[in-house]
Amino acid sequence: MHAYDTKDLERLFGLPASTVRALARAGNIQPVLRAGRLHYSFHDLVVLRTASALRAANIPSQRINRTLQRLRAALPPGSALNRVSLTALGNRIAIREGQTLRESDSGQYALALEIIEEKGRLHVIARQDSATPPETSADDHYATGFSLEDTDPQAAREAYQACLAADPNHLEARINLGRLLHIAGSLADAEQVYRAATKAEPLLAFNLAVLLEDLGREPDAILTYREALALDPQLADAHFNLARLYERARDPQASLRHLLAYRRMIDRQGT
Repeated sequence: MHAYDTKDLERLFGLPASTVRALARAGNIQPVLRAGRLHYSFHDLVVLRTASALRAANIPSQRINRTLQRLRAALPPGSALNRVSLTALGNRIAIREGQTLRESDSGQYALALEIIEEKGRLHVIARQDSATPPETSADDHYATGFSLEDTDPQAAREAYQACLAADPNHLEARINLGRLLHIAGSLADAEQVYRAATKAEPLLAFNLAVLLEDLGREPDAILTYREALALDPQLADAHFNLARLYERARDPQASLRHLLAYRRMIDRQGT
């Protein structure tokens, strides 16, 4: 678990303190108070990131809380909400199951339908969208992008973009696309790609932190490295980078703490 204050959470997720408190009151997150600070688990960070993505789609906070409560009640004992993917469907919340979407309120599956008029009669048909690739094409686009990274980075980026168009939750494509955009100097585009992720992932958070450093936003980078460590405490490089950033921020105690953690990890790897 890792400690965050209200300003940290607003900076990381864009969530006001009132929304975070509402999530906690509803039991959707369960921070623990230690030494006067609230500590959040990996599960809490996933829920906060999901709530942030839904709020960005103009879903009311009350509806987000209600949906999360219903999901928790429906999950088997011991299951966590981070096993469930939520997405916005217009002004509604949908549960993503593979390539299908199920509306959270009605439980009905969302279908792409089209109404046409033929000889004075209305017909409802399944919309045939030629721009929508088949279910397996997301992985095909990803494989293409991966194979082109060394020889044609521009084509690789386009393949990863096609992969994300087919499956916005494809984390590997999102991480690789963000990295290639970063290398190409498209820092703002890379940040947008990283922040569009709906699931928390340690490598994505680490890469975003590196990007924020290059953008000169070191306080944001510190918070994001801490998020990466909350997701994966074994990220030695995150400890090393934090030690360096805290040294520049003139916080020698924090710098030493992360440097020692980095050295312990490196020593364990060498034995």
